[in-house]
Amino acid sequence: MFPLFAEKRNIPAKRWLSIGLRCMHLVGISGLSGAYLFARPESEWATYLLLTWVSGVLLILKEIYLDALWLLQLRGQVIISKLIFLGGAMWLPVSDQFTFLLVIIVSGIIAHAPGNIRYYSVWHGAVITREALFSSYSKSSVKPAGESSLNNRKSESDSDR
Repeated sequence: MFPLFAEKRNIPAKRWLSIGLRCMHLVGISGLSGAYLFARPESEWATYLLLTWVSGVLLILKEIYLDALWLLQLRGQVIISKLIFLGGAMWLPVSDQFTFLLVIIVSGIIAHAPGNIRYYSVWHGAVITREALFSSYSKSSVKPAGESSLNNRKSESDSDR
């Protein structure tokens, strides 16, 4: 497995950093609505575009640094897909308003979706966690949910016979 996925990291004040960056991102998106929804001149929304991109890139880098497994999960894949969609939107025959609103809707859905959706990996076809990912690369196995350690010991002793 790649070293990038080997460990989960922590940073001081992680929660407050996330809250601050998300607030900056929301302010930037709100200001960008002038461009996409109301056709305001660039001078009125250019700063918001910069704020959106800077805060968005910092949010992505924070997630990758904390746990690169984010890249394999739907929550990371949707964000990367949004960037590709936004980058390619200038060549697609869709309106700017549609693109802007679609990105906001997709963001809201993935941000508030249950864990079994957010942590799902298209590559693995299942919800992927660090434990499950690394157990497939080691000799130890992860016990199924609901199986007690007593059942494990009993089945191990049965297999010894």
